[in-house]
Amino acid sequence: MITTKLRILLVEDYKTDAELIEMQIQQIVQNYEINLVDNLEDFKNELQNFVPDVILSDYNLPTCNGLDILQFAQRYDESIPFIFITGTIDDDEIAANTILSGASGFILKKHMINLAEKLKPLFKKVVFNMIQKEELREKVRKNKIAVNQIYDYLDKIQSENNEQHLNINEIRKNIDFIKPFKEEDDAE
Repeated sequence: MITTKLRILLVEDYKTDAELIEMQIQQIVQNYEINLVDNLEDFKNELQNFVPDVILSDYNLPTCNGLDILQFAQRYDESIPFIFITGTIDDDEIAANTILSGASGFILKKHMINLAEKLKPLFKKVVFNMIQKEELREKVRKNKIAVNQIYDYLDKIQSENNEQHLNINEIRKNIDFIKPFKEEDDAE
């Protein structure tokens, strides 16, 4: 049983398959967090905010395919292991293309009963690499989250600055309006 916590991003459009995959993961990983998405936009968001240790993806999705997901994941962080779990890759050419495109592996859904057995060596490799880089990965994860929070904060400051400039201009107008009355009072 793998005891190191794994953050798993699962890209799957069939709820039943997602549940079956999670049941298989439970057999080999004691402590995990899994987030489920079924499209590229949600995937992009989860990459930035969840920062997974491993990505499991179906090949055929409603709005894109697994290669689109893989290519975006590689542009974002090519060090995140990417494993296809799909019923589509029966074609040897497509299977070879996924590996040549950078996938860490692929498992056919027809082997779902043995999924835990097939995932275990891949997950052990992920954990071994994680342990080697644990401190660095945690710092990077926290930094990515901090950067996203800083961007949000800067956006808020910008909108507050705009509001403050409007308030200052209003105050200046009122001060300018008050000055003539004060000068008249001083003249008397």
